Amino acid sequence: MHGLFFDIGLGVGLAAACGLRPFLPLLLAGALGSAKALDVSFPSGSWHFLQAGWWLLAVAVVFALAYVAQILTGFSPIYDPVSREPRRDPLAAALTGLAFGAGAALFGGVLAAHGNAEWPGIVGGFLLVGLAQRVAGPVILGARGRLKEKGPRDALTLYLDSAALLVAALVALLHPLGYVALAALLWLALRRRSRSGEKYAGLRILGR
Repeated sequence: MHGLFFDIGLGVGLAAACGLRPFLPLLLAGALGSAKALDVSFPSGSWHFLQAGWWLLAVAVVFALAYVAQILTGFSPIYDPVSREPRRDPLAAALTGLAFGAGAALFGGVLAAHGNAEWPGIVGGFLLVGLAQRVAGPVILGARGRLKEKGPRDALTLYLDSAALLVAALVALLHPLGYVALAALLWLALRRRSRSGEKYAGLRILGR
């Protein structure tokens, strides 16, 4: 699968996956690029590091440390982009920053790999990560708030990683599925916004 349509689909899907959790999409894309499999590659240039052995090792180490930090500290694995309340959660803030960087790098690298301009991928990667986190963040944090035991709360991170890996793997196998992932995120975001509007309208009526 080669061509701008397929490249954009792959970049969209990988960036969306990073918005859920960045580690496994980074590792999968890097491993596929190193093996030159499924038309995923990051040839010599600015983005070649994405498939370099030292980079993949560093991502794996940070991945493991993030799990250890979450278990030991009880910090959240994801930041709530909807709530306006201040949150002092350095782990969530760090992972959010990594997700934005990973999504932008993978989308930009995918476009650059086949001679396309990379800047639209960088911008698009940032936007897609923000969209994915706006959809997933409140759901995960709401579930964590309802679970009383620490074990089940921490297990939610496994679900996030599994979902991110599944999205990344599917778009790597069939690049146009990235457009399906984008459509699903937009639909979920619009649905959440509609529900929030209905809830706010109901509260206004009750307050009269």
